[in-house]
Amino acid sequence: MATTNNSRFEAYNRLQSAAVAFGENLPIPEIVALGGQSDGKSSLLEALLGFRFNVREVEMGTRRPLILQMVHDPTALDPRCRFQEEDSEDYGNPVLLSSEVADTIKSRTDAMLQKTKTAVSSKPIVMRAEYAHCPNLTIIDTPGFVLKAKKGEPETTPEEILAMVKSLANPPHRILVFLQQSSVEWCSSLWLDAIRDIDPTFRRTIIVVSKFDNRLKEFTERWEVDRYLSASGYLGENTQPFFVALPKETTIVSNDEFRKQISQVDSDVVRHLKENVKGGYDEEKYKSRIGFGCLRDHLESELQKRYKEATPAILALLEQRYSEVTAQLDITDSKLQATSDVAHLRRSSMLFASSICNHMGALIDGSGDPDPEQWGKTTEEEKSESGIISWPGVMAGIKPPNSTLRLYGGAAFERVMHEFMCAAFSVECPPVSREKVANIILAHARSGGERGIAKAAAEIARAAAKSWIAPLLDTACERLAFVLKNLFDLAMEHYHFDYGKKTGDMDGYVGFQAALRRSYNCFINDLAKQCKQLVRHHLDSVTSPCSQVCYETDLLLGPGPNFTSRYQTSTTSACLDLSYQENIPPENINNNNKNQAGKLLKGAGEASVTLLETPSPDQPRDGSFVTKKEHANIIEGGARTRHSRMMHASEMLTNQNGSQLGTTYSEICSLAAQHFARIREVLVERSVTSALNSGFLTPCRERLMVALGLDLFAVNDEKFMDMFVSPGAIEILQNEKQTLHKRQKMLHSCLTEFKLVARSL
Repeated sequence: MATTNNSRFEAYNRLQSAAVAFGENLPIPEIVALGGQSDGKSSLLEALLGFRFNVREVEMGTRRPLILQMVHDPTALDPRCRFQEEDSEDYGNPVLLSSEVADTIKSRTDAMLQKTKTAVSSKPIVMRAEYAHCPNLTIIDTPGFVLKAKKGEPETTPEEILAMVKSLANPPHRILVFLQQSSVEWCSSLWLDAIRDIDPTFRRTIIVVSKFDNRLKEFTERWEVDRYLSASGYLGENTQPFFVALPKETTIVSNDEFRKQISQVDSDVVRHLKENVKGGYDEEKYKSRIGFGCLRDHLESELQKRYKEATPAILALLEQRYSEVTAQLDITDSKLQATSDVAHLRRSSMLFASSICNHMGALIDGSGDPDPEQWGKTTEEEKSESGIISWPGVMAGIKPPNSTLRLYGGAAFERVMHEFMCAAFSVECPPVSREKVANIILAHARSGGERGIAKAAAEIARAAAKSWIAPLLDTACERLAFVLKNLFDLAMEHYHFDYGKKTGDMDGYVGFQAALRRSYNCFINDLAKQCKQLVRHHLDSVTSPCSQVCYETDLLLGPGPNFTSRYQTSTTSACLDLSYQENIPPENINNNNKNQAGKLLKGAGEASVTLLETPSPDQPRDGSFVTKKEHANIIEGGARTRHSRMMHASEMLTNQNGSQLGTTYSEICSLAAQHFARIREVLVERSVTSALNSGFLTPCRERLMVALGLDLFAVNDEKFMDMFVSPGAIEILQNEKQTLHKRQKMLHSCLTEFKLVARSL
């Protein structure tokens, strides 16, 4: 039986060391010591080891956990302590001097805290102690609870220690040994509630009352002792604490003397209860709970019991982990072999790129995976991350439908399109100075009359449209390109969501993925550049002097009753707002009324009877008929008459006090605003929307894979392999293979050992 227990204990010890070295999360039964600072944990550990090494002087429990693997070795007449190397399953050379043990713990703690720049670290120190006078026991010593940080420490140190201890104690496979001084009453215990948070019923908690000898002098009657030993119901009927006292002598003594002192204290406590308490105490009920020797035997038997119970589950888990690591090793081997197999890499990478393109198409067409709340962006987030905070020339805040929802792909593209339309329809024709109007209208002297006014207004509107709408078109292309560039990471996530990680995928080829991302971004940049040229072409066409947009019938007849609401109606019917907020439609920029339309009609009728000359912007047009004298002047002579008209126009332009001042200027500005609105409407609703959709989305669906293929795969083998064997790539794979091989070897060894252990159950 003893041989079986020893082999089982050794198997678990080796498994524990391997788990710490390789970061394996295995449900190994372990004992975790916890309690407040100065409650006796360090003294208990030294007593269990059977020798002192001044652990209290280095405060080992206040900074890093310490895993103490105590191995009972009858041949080790002097303790042999070895420390496991950081991030390795190997142990260093034996440390024979007790002082060196304490120094090693301190130096390793300081090195780790300096590396992590923290006050505490959850990465444990593993020490294996082989000794003829220690039990087969493994204990994790944790930092002691404190109420306040020491001088020079961060104020958050107490909270960090509590959180770290709870994380170490939470796993259900761990046995908790909670120490509390006998001078503390259960009703006023500072840390008992923290233990209840971890283990509410104390089902896996062993409570130890430390420094029990300090309480003995208070007992005179048996009922007092029995009531105290029963814990007065604070711990529950099924929870019986242990009562332990250890030597207080701090002078250096030999290991043999130290163990004799421990036994002597145990005897003194029992003798005091028998001789100095009237009636003694209930030995039948409490004798097995008093003294360090009883606690040590209980811990050893309890751990062996848990080892035996957990062995089948551990064996099954080891088999599973061994299979998983073996599969990972096979994948790494395949990748290493593939670095010299160009045909295999071409085939695998082309399939991968094709799959990513298909996922991008699915995201553009509409998809709910991956999770939009995690991967989508609101309008404000898109603006912030793209660096395009506002629309040029737009002062008011633009909030498109669904601006607060997290969207991506086709939905985000459509939202930016609506945002562009909102921005475009919020831009008014800018005011024009009298000087500018004069320079334009006087240049049209040959046209004369209403025809000159119309030409001047159209030219002003065309210039304003080019100046104010062109930046909006460029911004729209850049915002749409940003939305599409975000699809690469989403497509990768969508790929893993659908297929997961499987043998032969491209996950490990960072160089290829970087090249694929670069090629995709270049493709989108080229689309953005082409779309900018395309929409600029539409703008140039609409604002060309040859364009009839400014002279269409519905404009000359004045805006109809639905003219100002046309954009609002079309956009709201095309986009359902799901953002639980009112969408503020663009303001009615075109403030023309029926009087203006009537004035245009009146002007059109007068054009046939008035003088064919270009009036000043300030000159009143009253519809006077041509006199015979004036008619003769027209017939007789061009230059002189034209000169007089120019002089007259100049006089009117400089006249700031005339009774008809500003009539022509206002009319030209009003007509220019109508022309601007018409240009904007035709451009935005008829041309740009379809151009951007076909310029961005159609190529993404139809030409993306061809473009990526030409860029990545239509190259010679040497250039192609640069994406897979970049400097250090093979070395990384080789290191990964080596690490996996070590882990596989460790798991195989533990698996073989546990199979032998399981046969003895």
